[in-house]
Amino acid sequence: MVEAVIFDIGNVLIEWQPERYYDSIMPVAARKEMFAQVDLHAMNDDIDRGAPFRETIYAVADQHPKWRDMIRLWHDDWIKMATPEIPRSLRLMKALQAKGIPVFSLTNFGIGSYDFAATHYPFLREFDRDFISGHMGVTKPDPKIYEMVEAASGLHRHQLLFTDDRADNIATAHTFGWKTHLFEGPEGWAQRLVDEGLLSATEAA
Repeated sequence: MVEAVIFDIGNVLIEWQPERYYDSIMPVAARKEMFAQVDLHAMNDDIDRGAPFRETIYAVADQHPKWRDMIRLWHDDWIKMATPEIPRSLRLMKALQAKGIPVFSLTNFGIGSYDFAATHYPFLREFDRDFISGHMGVTKPDPKIYEMVEAASGLHRHQLLFTDDRADNIATAHTFGWKTHLFEGPEGWAQRLVDEGLLSATEAA
Protein backbone atom coordinates (compact mmCIF):
# COMPACT_ATOMS: atom_id res chain seq x y z
CA MET A 1 0.00 0.00 0.00
CA VAL A 2 1.23 3.50 -0.85
CA GLU A 3 1.91 5.45 2.35
CA ALA A 4 3.39 8.58 0.75
CA VAL A 5 3.53 10.18 -2.68
CA ILE A 6 6.76 11.87 -3.74
CA PHE A 7 6.85 14.71 -6.26
CA ASP A 8 9.84 16.00 -8.14
CA ILE A 9 9.45 19.76 -8.64
CA GLY A 10 11.20 20.90 -11.84
CA ASN A 11 9.00 20.10 -14.85
CA VAL A 12 6.51 18.35 -12.57
CA LEU A 13 5.15 21.21 -10.45
CA ILE A 14 7.07 24.12 -11.99
CA GLU A 15 8.40 24.31 -15.52
CA TRP A 16 12.19 24.56 -15.65
CA GLN A 17 13.46 25.52 -19.11
CA PRO A 18 16.58 27.74 -18.98
CA GLU A 19 17.21 27.42 -22.71
CA ARG A 20 13.69 28.63 -23.44
CA TYR A 21 14.23 31.67 -21.24
CA TYR A 22 17.52 32.60 -22.91
CA ASP A 23 16.00 32.08 -26.36
CA SER A 24 13.44 34.74 -25.41
CA ILE A 25 16.10 37.38 -24.69
CA MET A 26 18.94 36.60 -27.13
CA PRO A 27 19.40 35.10 -30.60
CA VAL A 28 19.11 31.32 -30.54
CA ALA A 29 22.49 30.92 -32.23
CA ALA A 30 24.15 33.03 -29.52
CA ARG A 31 22.40 31.05 -26.79
CA LYS A 32 23.63 27.79 -28.29
CA GLU A 33 27.16 29.19 -28.46
CA MET A 34 27.03 30.28 -24.81
CA PHE A 35 25.75 26.90 -23.62
CA ALA A 36 28.43 25.17 -25.72
CA GLN A 37 31.20 27.28 -24.22
CA VAL A 38 29.96 27.37 -20.61
CA ASP A 39 28.57 24.33 -18.84
CA LEU A 40 25.74 26.16 -17.14
CA HIS A 41 23.93 22.99 -16.17
CA ALA A 42 27.05 21.77 -14.34
CA MET A 43 27.11 25.12 -12.54
CA ASN A 44 23.50 24.55 -11.54
CA ASP A 45 24.33 21.02 -10.40
CA ASP A 46 26.88 22.51 -7.99
CA ILE A 47 24.16 24.77 -6.57
CA ASP A 48 21.83 21.78 -6.28
CA ARG A 49 24.50 20.04 -4.18
CA GLY A 50 24.62 22.97 -1.78
CA ALA A 51 26.95 25.57 -3.31
CA PRO A 52 25.88 29.19 -2.66
CA PHE A 53 23.35 30.46 -5.19
CA ARG A 54 24.50 33.95 -6.17
CA GLU A 55 28.20 33.49 -5.48
CA THR A 56 28.49 30.37 -7.63
CA ILE A 57 26.75 31.94 -10.62
CA TYR A 58 28.60 35.23 -10.39
CA ALA A 59 31.96 33.42 -10.13
CA VAL A 60 31.25 31.49 -13.33
CA ALA A 61 30.10 34.71 -15.00
CA ASP A 62 33.36 36.41 -14.10
CA GLN A 63 35.29 33.54 -15.70
CA HIS A 64 33.54 34.18 -19.03
CA PRO A 65 33.55 37.94 -19.74
CA LYS A 66 31.90 37.51 -23.15
CA TRP A 67 28.82 36.04 -21.50
CA ARG A 68 29.14 37.68 -18.09
CA ASP A 69 25.89 39.64 -18.07
CA MET A 70 23.88 36.79 -19.54
CA ILE A 71 25.21 34.24 -17.05
CA ARG A 72 24.40 36.53 -14.14
CA LEU A 73 20.78 36.40 -15.24
CA TRP A 74 20.75 32.74 -14.16
CA HIS A 75 20.56 34.29 -10.69
CA ASP A 76 19.03 37.70 -11.30
CA ASP A 77 16.18 36.44 -13.51
CA TRP A 78 16.01 32.98 -12.02
CA ILE A 79 12.28 32.98 -11.39
CA LYS A 80 11.70 33.74 -15.08
CA MET A 81 13.42 30.45 -15.89
CA ALA A 82 11.47 28.52 -13.27
CA THR A 83 8.01 29.40 -14.52
CA PRO A 84 5.13 28.84 -14.81
CA GLU A 85 3.74 26.45 -12.25
CA ILE A 86 1.84 23.45 -13.62
CA PRO A 87 -1.66 23.99 -12.22
CA ARG A 88 -3.05 20.48 -12.50
CA SER A 89 -0.01 18.98 -10.80
CA LEU A 90 -0.51 21.39 -7.94
CA ARG A 91 -4.19 20.43 -7.72
CA LEU A 92 -3.17 16.77 -7.52
CA MET A 93 -0.76 17.52 -4.69
CA LYS A 94 -3.47 19.33 -2.74
CA ALA A 95 -6.07 16.65 -3.49
CA LEU A 96 -3.80 13.97 -2.03
CA GLN A 97 -3.16 16.01 1.08
CA ALA A 98 -6.88 16.72 1.47
CA LYS A 99 -7.37 12.95 1.76
CA GLY A 100 -4.68 12.69 4.41
CA ILE A 101 -2.09 11.14 2.09
CA PRO A 102 1.39 12.49 2.89
CA VAL A 103 3.12 14.25 0.00
CA PHE A 104 6.91 14.62 -0.01
CA SER A 105 9.19 16.53 -2.34
CA LEU A 106 12.37 14.96 -3.69
CA THR A 107 14.07 17.59 -5.76
CA ASN A 108 17.42 18.69 -7.11
CA PHE A 109 17.26 22.28 -5.89
CA GLY A 110 19.74 24.65 -4.30
CA ILE A 111 19.33 26.13 -0.85
CA GLY A 112 19.19 29.77 -1.94
CA SER A 113 17.29 29.09 -5.15
CA TYR A 114 14.63 27.07 -3.27
CA ASP A 115 14.17 29.78 -0.67
CA PHE A 116 13.80 32.33 -3.46
CA ALA A 117 11.35 30.12 -5.38
CA ALA A 118 9.23 29.65 -2.26
CA THR A 119 8.59 33.40 -2.10
CA HIS A 120 6.87 33.08 -5.50
CA TYR A 121 5.40 29.61 -5.06
CA PRO A 122 4.07 29.27 -1.50
CA PHE A 123 3.14 25.62 -2.05
CA LEU A 124 6.86 24.78 -1.85
CA ARG A 125 6.44 25.21 1.93
CA GLU A 126 3.41 22.91 2.07
CA PHE A 127 4.93 19.45 1.58
CA ASP A 128 4.57 17.02 4.46
CA ARG A 129 8.30 16.31 4.14
CA ASP A 130 10.92 18.19 2.14
CA PHE A 131 13.86 16.37 0.59
CA ILE A 132 15.89 19.14 -1.06
CA SER A 133 19.25 18.15 -2.52
CA GLY A 134 21.00 21.37 -1.52
CA HIS A 135 20.37 20.62 2.14
CA MET A 136 21.17 16.94 1.69
CA GLY A 137 24.48 17.47 -0.12
CA VAL A 138 23.65 14.93 -2.82
CA THR A 139 21.51 14.96 -5.96
CA LYS A 140 19.37 12.50 -7.87
CA PRO A 141 20.06 9.98 -9.30
CA ASP A 142 22.76 9.18 -6.72
CA PRO A 143 21.41 6.21 -4.71
CA LYS A 144 22.42 7.92 -1.48
CA ILE A 145 19.60 10.46 -1.72
CA TYR A 146 17.01 7.68 -2.01
CA GLU A 147 18.55 5.94 1.00
CA MET A 148 18.25 9.19 2.93
CA VAL A 149 14.56 9.49 2.06
CA GLU A 150 13.90 5.97 3.31
CA ALA A 151 15.88 6.48 6.49
CA ALA A 152 14.17 9.77 7.34
CA SER A 153 10.64 8.67 6.47
CA GLY A 154 10.76 5.09 7.71
CA LEU A 155 9.09 4.08 4.44
CA HIS A 156 10.45 1.92 1.66
CA ARG A 157 9.67 -0.06 -1.49
CA HIS A 158 5.98 -0.20 -2.44
CA GLN A 159 5.07 2.24 0.35
CA LEU A 160 6.43 5.07 -1.81
CA LEU A 161 5.07 6.30 -5.15
CA PHE A 162 7.47 8.68 -6.89
CA THR A 163 7.05 10.81 -10.00
CA ASP A 164 9.90 12.53 -11.84
CA ASP A 165 10.38 13.78 -15.38
CA ARG A 166 13.85 12.24 -15.76
CA ALA A 167 14.19 8.58 -16.64
CA ASP A 168 17.54 8.24 -14.83
CA ASN A 169 15.99 9.42 -11.56
CA ILE A 170 13.13 6.97 -12.01
CA ALA A 171 15.54 4.15 -12.81
CA THR A 172 17.38 4.54 -9.52
CA ALA A 173 14.11 4.60 -7.60
CA HIS A 174 13.27 1.30 -9.30
CA THR A 175 16.38 -0.26 -7.81
CA PHE A 176 14.93 0.50 -4.36
CA GLY A 177 11.62 -1.11 -5.27
CA TRP A 178 9.70 2.17 -5.20
CA LYS A 179 6.55 2.51 -7.26
CA THR A 180 7.33 5.07 -9.95
CA HIS A 181 5.77 7.16 -12.68
CA LEU A 182 7.75 8.90 -15.42
CA PHE A 183 6.12 12.31 -15.58
CA GLU A 184 5.28 13.33 -19.14
CA GLY A 185 2.36 15.57 -18.23
CA PRO A 186 -0.19 15.97 -15.44
CA GLU A 187 -2.85 13.96 -17.30
CA GLY A 188 -0.87 10.72 -17.12
CA TRP A 189 0.10 11.37 -13.50
CA ALA A 190 -3.53 12.00 -12.58
CA GLN A 191 -4.54 8.70 -14.16
CA ARG A 192 -1.79 6.87 -12.27
CA LEU A 193 -3.07 8.25 -8.97
CA VAL A 194 -6.55 7.06 -9.87
CA ASP A 195 -5.22 3.63 -10.91
CA GLU A 196 -3.44 3.34 -7.56
CA GLY A 197 -6.72 4.04 -5.76
CA LEU A 198 -5.36 7.19 -4.16
CA LEU A 199 -7.78 9.59 -5.84
CA SER A 200 -11.10 9.25 -7.57
CA ALA A 201 -11.48 10.47 -11.14
CA THR A 202 -13.35 13.50 -9.80
CA GLU A 203 -10.64 14.27 -7.24
CA ALA A 204 -7.95 13.96 -9.92
CA ALA A 205 -9.70 16.24 -12.42
